[in-house]
Amino acid sequence: MKAAAYLLLALLALAAPAWAQDQAFTNRATELKERGAADARAVASLPENTAVKVLSRAGGWTQVDAGGKAGWVNAFHLRFPVAMEKASPGGGGSIASGLTSIFGGGKSEQKTTLATTGIRGLSPEDLKNASPDGAALAKAQSYRADKPTAERFAREGKLASVPVEEGGRR
Repeated sequence: MKAAAYLLLALLALAAPAWAQDQAFTNRATELKERGAADARAVASLPENTAVKVLSRAGGWTQVDAGGKAGWVNAFHLRFPVAMEKASPGGGGSIASGLTSIFGGGKSEQKTTLATTGIRGLSPEDLKNASPDGAALAKAQSYRADKPTAERFAREGKLASVPVEEGGRR
């Protein structure tokens, strides 16, 4: 019976970081949108450090509940609290010391805030449903400039050549 209780505690300790992802805070003043798109209608303004509950994620947008109002926030405008473990002096890396840390020895928990934003690329469904936009491609190609045109633009704008070393240092 005691072993089962310890096993349950161990599993709960391992699941704790996943629970933390339900909570986030705005890292700047931002708008709560009715859908995950820049041109979507704003349903509310959220000040910096507003606590929100994460409901789902889609690309660069996160659906949240902000004090009873549901909507979408740009993923870059959120920060997620993360609990990090700090090893105590002399703590080993063995399985036994890991179990000891779960049951109250060896390691102490240090709370910190870490900005973690991950945006996934296109899903297989996105790729399957994609269609080329010839007009957008033609518009992008119209911005192309050949070397003589670029040099003329630089002369007319009185731009000076600046040598840059490898790695971006002057």
